[in-house]
Amino acid sequence: MATKRISITAEMGPSFAIKSDIRGHNVVIDQPTAGGGTDLGPTPLEYFLFSLAGCVGSIARIAAAQQKLDLRGMRVVVEGDLNPAGLLGKPSDDRVGFQTIEISAEIDADMSDEAKQAFLDEVCARCPLHDNIHYTTVVVHELSAAGCIA
Repeated sequence: MATKRISITAEMGPSFAIKSDIRGHNVVIDQPTAGGGTDLGPTPLEYFLFSLAGCVGSIARIAAAQQKLDLRGMRVVVEGDLNPAGLLGKPSDDRVGFQTIEISAEIDADMSDEAKQAFLDEVCARCPLHDNIHYTTVVVHELSAAGCIA
C-alpha cells in the first residue's frame, strides 16, 4: 500500500498566535481579542471546519473532472456544535470536540437534485478529512526531545 506523509510545523510564542509556513503560505491561528488573543487569524476550530469544506470542494473538483461534469461552482457550509466547557478546563460530561458536524453544499451543475446528492455522497466518501472525522483515527502525541524553543 502506497502512503503519502503530509507534515506541517507550527510555532507559538508568548501569545495565542500560532504560525506556520506551509509550502510558502504563511498561515496564522489565533484567538479573538475577547478570548485573550490578538485576532490575527481564525481559531483552530474555524480552520478545522474550513479544512473540511476545502477538502470537500477539492475532491468535488477532482471527481467532476474524472466524470466530465461541468461543475461551475460549489458553496460548502460546515457547522459544528460543541460544549466549550471541556476545552476551558471546566467539568463536562460532553466530549471536548464537536458533538456534531454538518456539511451543506450547493452545487452549480446541470444535474438533478438526486444526482447532486449522489455526487456529494461520493465526494464525502472520498474526502480524507471527512474520513478522519467519520471513522476512528489513531492519534499519537509525544513530547519532543528537541528541548526548549528559543
